[in-house]
Amino acid sequence: MEIVHQYNILLHIITGSVALLLGLIALLSMKGGKVHNTSGKFFLCFISIVILTGLVGVFVFKRNTFLLVITVLSGYVSFSGYRVLLSKSNVPKRLDIFVTIICLFVLAYFLYYFKVIGMIWAPVVMYSTIGALLVVILYDFLRYLIPRKKYKKHRIWIYEHIYKMTSAFAALLSAFVGTVFEEYQPHSQYIPSALGMLIIFGFIGYVYKYGLKKMRKP
Repeated sequence: MEIVHQYNILLHIITGSVALLLGLIALLSMKGGKVHNTSGKFFLCFISIVILTGLVGVFVFKRNTFLLVITVLSGYVSFSGYRVLLSKSNVPKRLDIFVTIICLFVLAYFLYYFKVIGMIWAPVVMYSTIGALLVVILYDFLRYLIPRKKYKKHRIWIYEHIYKMTSAFAALLSAFVGTVFEEYQPHSQYIPSALGMLIIFGFIGYVYKYGLKKMRKP
């Protein structure tokens, strides 16, 4: 089992590194263009493997349980960010609601686990990660209350896609940097997340002011 665990870690690291590169390409490329769309699709494929290997590490090999929250965060925002791009609406879908409820249960499990074992990670990392996941989950429930015509008219799905996909990249980057530069924690974990938020605000502000068409220009 130890050999299997080592292979699982190796696969997790390789796919995570490739996903980061693909995510960076998607961020820097022309939005809506071929490079952006292709790199985005492959980003989702590789991050799916990262999530799977992360879950195996937590549940099968009983490794760092905090990784469960980071894994679920990056996995959920990737899933939700892709789904909103497909539908471009806030019409409730069974699959979306089911996945959101599952993530809520996972978060509740971790909060219980956290209460039992006590504070063993830096509070700034713990609360920011839990808070980020909770905010997205709550929003995904509340967005169904937005009038559909208003949601469509203001193209809110664009802002959702930007926030969620960039959050997935930032969560992946935070986990990567925090692991590689473990001696600099918690700074090595929350700084990439803060950088991700700046990128999100920048993209959303640009789209709000100039629209998506200008953003697509080379």
